[in-house]
Amino acid sequence: MKRLLATACLAGGLFALADTAAADCGEVSIAEMNWASASVAAAVDKIILESGYGCKVTLVPGDMLTTFASMDEKSEPDIAPEFWINAVRIALDKAIDENRLVRAAPILSEGGIEGWWIPKFVADAHSDIKTVQDALKQPGLFPAPGNPAKGAIHACPKGWNCEISTANLFRALEADKAGFELVPSADAAALDASLVEAFETSTGWLGYYWAPSPILGKYEMVKLSFGTSHDKSEWNNCTSIPGCPSPRVNSYPTSDAYTLVTRKFASRAGPVMDYLKARKWDNQTVGGLLAWISDNKASDADAARHFLKDSEDAWTGWVPADIAAKVKAAL
Repeated sequence: MKRLLATACLAGGLFALADTAAADCGEVSIAEMNWASASVAAAVDKIILESGYGCKVTLVPGDMLTTFASMDEKSEPDIAPEFWINAVRIALDKAIDENRLVRAAPILSEGGIEGWWIPKFVADAHSDIKTVQDALKQPGLFPAPGNPAKGAIHACPKGWNCEISTANLFRALEADKAGFELVPSADAAALDASLVEAFETSTGWLGYYWAPSPILGKYEMVKLSFGTSHDKSEWNNCTSIPGCPSPRVNSYPTSDAYTLVTRKFASRAGPVMDYLKARKWDNQTVGGLLAWISDNKASDADAARHFLKDSEDAWTGWVPADIAAKVKAAL
């Protein structure tokens, strides 16, 4: 009986310690970035951290540059689930070296793909268009909104670093002399709307886009070559620098997309950091989930629950068995 009581007390103590560890997670802020794959990742993290680790999670709106600056300077928010680090690679390396930020898992295990794309129906009808330079020879195929006499190159959303690279490449290619204008996008929704309209009206479209994304999961697009390999030095010193005086033609790199964590949070996160270092998914998984959102007009929270219920094999390896059990029970 004494041994049974002792065992019961020990077990009770261990459970109490486990509850304390969960409670120690405390309040966590997660950046809900303004593109689809990142915002649904934040929703998945919210469910797992709350139901599995006992955290109290707040999602805060974010974008590439302002979120990075806030995390670097103010240690807020605690986590950016999907951060395309090419956008701020030099500044990020410095922040990591100076112990302000921590890089966790490469959430997109295959990396993100950026570039200038055209619809497949245009590529099929004009087999001579293989490169961006080929497309620039035919501005009439890519009419500018409200000014069909000009060709259009659709730029990425304001506040994203690719707004800078697109503008620099536009100048490097002397696209204005070829009869093109750079068409800004107020946000991701505006960029998407321009592309959807092109497909609905069978009109040519040329501009920046990325994968994984719901648009590329739903509409067939072809990424054009810039006719040159990626020059990392040129990218770091000019292509990605606002107002670079003499940009040269360059190719987008395959973008490393990592989870970023503030050092302040990492130092108290405990087992949550183990999760953030393990959590990653491939582009097919993400693209399928984003297509499900589009087809079902679902919210990110709906999609997160759908993923966690229907794709257990994809996520249960990210966490210990007892945490996975808590998440399943909550669902």
